[in-house]
Amino acid sequence: MARVTVEDCIEKVDNRFDLVLLASHRARMISSGAPITISRDNDKNPVVALREIADGTVAPEDLKEDFIHSLQKHVEVDEPEAEVVPTLATPAGETDGEVQFDRMTEEDLLRGLEGLVPPAETDDDSE
Repeated sequence: MARVTVEDCIEKVDNRFDLVLLASHRARMISSGAPITISRDNDKNPVVALREIADGTVAPEDLKEDFIHSLQKHVEVDEPEAEVVPTLATPAGETDGEVQFDRMTEEDLLRGLEGLVPPAETDDDSE
């Protein structure tokens, strides 16, 4: 019975490997309680899944999408587009495009760090 069903399914799904993946996924869906679309005729779930694919009551494209979705661990969520933030007003005297930054050399930084004094110990710290 199953061999004839597999031969009928090849017309719907060209690749036998894809057929096995889709039929096994559908059989797992049936085992978990999904309603079947044909009469069972005392067949087991894999044979029922193959018969459903062969009869065309279940679309292979839908099974493939559902199978891919079941394997995904992270589902992408469409996030809204970022809003355009208006530019800040430039202070008086500055021209557009020429922003001035304070520059510090390594020597200036080291001199500043050497000038730092650790905080003095208090009686509360020593306890």
